[in-house]
Amino acid sequence: MPSSRRPRKPRKRSHNSQRDGTTAERLREQSVRAGSIARDATNTAGQIARRAGKNSVARVRGLSNQARERVVASLPTLVEPHLSFVMSPRRPITPVTMSDSVRIATYNVHRWQGSNGRSKPDVARAGFVISELDADVIALQEVLRPLESEGEDPLGQLCEELDLYLAFAVTRRHRRGELGNAILSRFPITAISVIDISHSRFERRGALAAQVGHAGAVLGIVATHLSLVDRTRQRQVQSLLNHPQMSTGPSILLGDMNAWRKCKGSKQLEDNLNLHHNVNWPPSFPAARPILALDRIYAHRASVVEVKHHESPAARKASDHLPIVAEIRIDKGDVEVEARS
Repeated sequence: MPSSRRPRKPRKRSHNSQRDGTTAERLREQSVRAGSIARDATNTAGQIARRAGKNSVARVRGLSNQARERVVASLPTLVEPHLSFVMSPRRPITPVTMSDSVRIATYNVHRWQGSNGRSKPDVARAGFVISELDADVIALQEVLRPLESEGEDPLGQLCEELDLYLAFAVTRRHRRGELGNAILSRFPITAISVIDISHSRFERRGALAAQVGHAGAVLGIVATHLSLVDRTRQRQVQSLLNHPQMSTGPSILLGDMNAWRKCKGSKQLEDNLNLHHNVNWPPSFPAARPILALDRIYAHRASVVEVKHHESPAARKASDHLPIVAEIRIDKGDVEVEARS
């Protein structure tokens, strides 16, 4: 039997449904616009951040360059190590004949500023210590010599008083004058040269090579002040060992070696040159209570009979280093052969 129900007519969309669809479409459009705005904002923020980063890096580099320029400007003026002054006693002195035993000393005078390095330079204070040494040849490091325009040279006056020959080589400029190495000798200085061992861009180091003595007897002296940096010091030692002065005739290498620990440089010296009879090197730094053996004396074709530090009340106050003194025995046959050659 046929159903009596009538078929349902399609329901018409109400006004509310149409409005809901329009609202959803509008929300989607707003969401798309918001996403686009967010992407644009993100891109803009990234660009700003990248620009800020570049500006920050550039600013840091600029500050770094300024700091480097200021540091370089504050450093002492770098000069090529060179011979600056040579002097003989002006008054007649009795010639000293070199025997087979020579007393040699090395002394870092610390710019004549005493043990703390802050006192006003006083050459007489260290000069008294030099007179106490009673050495035939003395190598000095960190010698401060005022410029000629600033008046008398106290180092020259000291050598006049002690009847010593003098040679001085500049290593670098100091605000108070020239700083470098010196050799003082009772024997005439018959030849002299400067060895540039500046194996670093930031500091100058040099050595003063001389021959002292007279006809028939000469002794080579190489006075130096080495670097604190191990690798640089090793190269400096090799330069000194290769110098002709250290391979011809009796010669002495001495100075502030800055050998505060075992290193390749100090091993090279000990392997190639004659050592002292002591088991250990005598300590020389700091002067008030010496612990480190920075100052040393080596010999080539000669014997180091004895080496010791010179400790006195004056020496403990005159510098931050104590002097080191050695008795050197020379084979007169070697000396005479070299003198004739």
